[in-house]
Amino acid sequence: MGYNRGVMMVRDVGEFGVIERLNRMVTGRGAGNDAVRAFPLLVDTGDDTAVWQVGGLGGERVNELFTTDTMVEGVHFTRSTTPWRELGWKAVAANVSDVASMGGLPSYALITLGLPPDTWVADIEEMYRGMLELGEEYGLAVVGGDIVRSPVFFVTTALAGVAWRPPLLRSGARPGDAVAVSGWLGSSAGGLRLLLECPDVAGEAADFLRDAHRRPAPAVRAGQLLSQGGIVTAMDVSDGLVDDLGKLCGASGVSARVYADAAPVHPLLRRQFPDGFLPLALGGGEDYVLLFTGPPEVVEPLIPQLGEGSAVVGVITPPEGAGGTGRVAVVDGAGRELSLSGGGWDHFGG
Repeated sequence: MGYNRGVMMVRDVGEFGVIERLNRMVTGRGAGNDAVRAFPLLVDTGDDTAVWQVGGLGGERVNELFTTDTMVEGVHFTRSTTPWRELGWKAVAANVSDVASMGGLPSYALITLGLPPDTWVADIEEMYRGMLELGEEYGLAVVGGDIVRSPVFFVTTALAGVAWRPPLLRSGARPGDAVAVSGWLGSSAGGLRLLLECPDVAGEAADFLRDAHRRPAPAVRAGQLLSQGGIVTAMDVSDGLVDDLGKLCGASGVSARVYADAAPVHPLLRRQFPDGFLPLALGGGEDYVLLFTGPPEVVEPLIPQLGEGSAVVGVITPPEGAGGTGRVAVVDGAGRELSLSGGGWDHFGG
């Protein structure tokens, strides 16, 4: 006897609709053996990483973090926009950013490669050089993985990390909290746009934007500062500020208001795209800065410590009407709500 597939396909519900359904299936389904139950699960699916407790040095309990991410050629990158060494850097950086957003430090990575048979070995070695460069920069080691034959190239990184303090979660935002980010917004999206539309443009702005897209800098230091500074709610900006803030608000049961004029945009992004920087800042992904919320008296002293680009960009509000949880309103300097075209990244969006 077969099972009923229903009437919906993945393209009908989108990436996040699929995630929501799978989350409902697996959340709360605890592991069943005594050995595993000795390591209590603190965070399961639905946040930037899973978290469980393990015994640390001297017998104290520490939080172990685990996350995974996949980059598929033709979906997340092309060889014309992302050289092999930068692909290696970026494939691991996305996972380091998840660990950073929980207030953790990265430790060990496992790499799975899906390789078409005609892949050049030298290209894979070049990609690993990028991974190892990032590992040296952020204190993590690549310790193994797997290789499979695939009709299309992909790389999957599974990353472990540790946190000595309670993990920063998406679910702690409350009405009245300030909404802030730890760095510049839109630079990676600006770099991608440049690579796609005018790849031969030279100059300071072009170099900065291409580097922001190809070699993002995960905000590990910022995550440590937030954890030490009393922040309890954070995530990284991987799919765009407005989209990711909507996820955070949905997890917290609140809504939010973003002040478009407050979005921190690097001067070089403004120079390169004087008429188009705002949509890139509000909707562009892969900045890997941290988005966080907290009482204004907790958030505001942290902004100078986080460095260039950090800023308060909005406020958490109560849910707006029926089904208003997760709604993000973007307003201009006069308080008028703006209509944004496009949105965050959805693998199955039209």
